[in-house]
Amino acid sequence: MPVALKTGEVLRGRYRIQERIGQGGMGSIYLADDLRLEGRRCALKEVEHDRTVPAKILKEARTQFLREATFLARLDHPNLPKVSDFFSIGVRDYLVMDYVPGKDLRTRMLEARQQNSFLSEEEVLGWANQLADALAYLHKQEPPLVHRDIKPSNLKITPDGLLKLVDFGLVKALAPDEMTLTIIQGRGTALYTPLEQYGGDGLHTDVRSDIFAFGATLYHLLTNRPPTDARQRFLHPESLGQPRGINAAISQRTERAILWAMELHPDARPASIDMFREFLVGNRDIPQRPQSLARPQETILRLIDKTPERILLWISAGLLFVSLIASLAR
Repeated sequence: MPVALKTGEVLRGRYRIQERIGQGGMGSIYLADDLRLEGRRCALKEVEHDRTVPAKILKEARTQFLREATFLARLDHPNLPKVSDFFSIGVRDYLVMDYVPGKDLRTRMLEARQQNSFLSEEEVLGWANQLADALAYLHKQEPPLVHRDIKPSNLKITPDGLLKLVDFGLVKALAPDEMTLTIIQGRGTALYTPLEQYGGDGLHTDVRSDIFAFGATLYHLLTNRPPTDARQRFLHPESLGQPRGINAAISQRTERAILWAMELHPDARPASIDMFREFLVGNRDIPQRPQSLARPQETILRLIDKTPERILLWISAGLLFVSLIASLAR
């Protein structure tokens, strides 16, 4: 494990460490005072690279960190913390971001569970709308950015009610050749990670991977129950409980939206965040399954349900039946 920074330690002559506020296998997140801008507090995300990897791979990883940190520093969105600086000290790299006060949604959910209650659907959908804003912004960058680690503990609500997607640890830039590494080699958090993300190299992830994690996060927030991870669901499809079977207050529309986002195959999910949001909180209904995956029989049944197509189909069927009877009578 990396050795923790000490309280009072000053990095780069500017950032004085207050305390460690988060920890992972690749480093920690620290609350720090910005000595250059009086009164400003910031979050320092530390990345300590694996010293056992070959020197060439380590160099590539650090070069990639600097390239993607530069990209992240250009982002500017109200639901994302601003990345204001980045630097390296020894084998450690650092991202400096705005510190976001407030509780994360995992804490809010646990508080509700302790009171034997659920977070309200209306409140959760309000947060979902803000998260959709942030993800739509990331996905529309050139090249698109995929977050790859959406989960309740990475979503904080400020005292003003603003949602912030706070951790950029696994952000991936979708370069045209699909060979971009991630800032931190990792696979996200298992409960919210789609099957395609388990490859480790990130070559098979795209914006639909974030949509899966988005749906899994909503599932957890509304049911107080962690979703079954994708690998287990692949082996046992029935293992994921229906949201309304756990919390009857969830609307059918929201349940269907969540389950659509959590489809195991990427092609079965909404194609974009905008599409998912429109079905989740907009005015359109959610199809039972994506049209591209519909079986021929289902397509015919949907057509029969419509007028005048229904009438024409029944007339055609009747004429075919009469023609068959006439042929048999000869």
